[in-house]
Amino acid sequence: MTDTNTVTATATGIGTDPSFRARFAEFWFYFSENRGAVIGLWVFIALVIVALLAPWIAPHAPAAQFRDAVLVPPVWEEGGRPAFLLGTDPVGRDILSRLIHGTRYSLFIGTIVTSLALVGGIIVGVIAGYFRGWVDTVIMRVMDIILAFPSLLLALVLVAVLGPGLTNAMIAIALVLQPHFVRLTRAAVMAEKTRDYVVAAKVAGAGHLRLMFRTILPNCLAPLIVQGTLSFSNAILDAAALGFLGMGAQPPTPEWGTMLAEAREFILRAWWVVTFPGLAILVTVLAINLVGDGLRDALDPKLKRS
Repeated sequence: MTDTNTVTATATGIGTDPSFRARFAEFWFYFSENRGAVIGLWVFIALVIVALLAPWIAPHAPAAQFRDAVLVPPVWEEGGRPAFLLGTDPVGRDILSRLIHGTRYSLFIGTIVTSLALVGGIIVGVIAGYFRGWVDTVIMRVMDIILAFPSLLLALVLVAVLGPGLTNAMIAIALVLQPHFVRLTRAAVMAEKTRDYVVAAKVAGAGHLRLMFRTILPNCLAPLIVQGTLSFSNAILDAAALGFLGMGAQPPTPEWGTMLAEAREFILRAWWVVTFPGLAILVTVLAINLVGDGLRDALDPKLKRS
């Protein structure tokens, strides 16, 4: 009966693992010490909820045009209407509805770009750090060349080659962010490669793939998680910049950078058409960066306070 209970506990996953609970409790203790990180986490959770419920909480469709409500100011200003709480844009679309739906695009962009850059960077970085020699030299010289260019400029050139559009913009940003993950993974693998547990696994007959991805990589994830969080915010910023320049998401997509691009000629006449998308970008990026700082405090042993 005892063996059956043990197997059942193992099969139920990490929730029944006392060591996991202890590690999570330690992680949350150090993470919650950073109040800014906790606030950022709650803001990010709120953004995720808004993105998931966008079709139900947005008062209007994001592309719906109201010809009798062009450049209506926010509800608290003279001339504002209760139907358009944050006002309307130059073609009569509700800004609040477009901001809510834009949350979906921004979080989607951040997730896809970070995933592509993280997976590609980890694979290439593990290969470079494990095999060293000419393989490492070739990989790192290519990464150095990519890093030699300003990230936004390089992304702009790649999108110009691939063609304007949200998909191509995400691919370009992922390629630009990848060298950071490659360098970080390579350094972590080189530090772990000579540890006793790796030597023991090698003596036990483990192959190269098992050593790289089952033995070494799990011990290199802490800095990669932090970098992934910071890259998430960079991806949102770069996508908004490309959208503002007309090379990212194309109208009438309710992406925040595209909203800024459509409204830039009305800055002096209608402050709300640029202020609210800009604030949405600011709040989202700031929240994610605060979470990244908290993760760094919680995952880096050097920063853990006794």
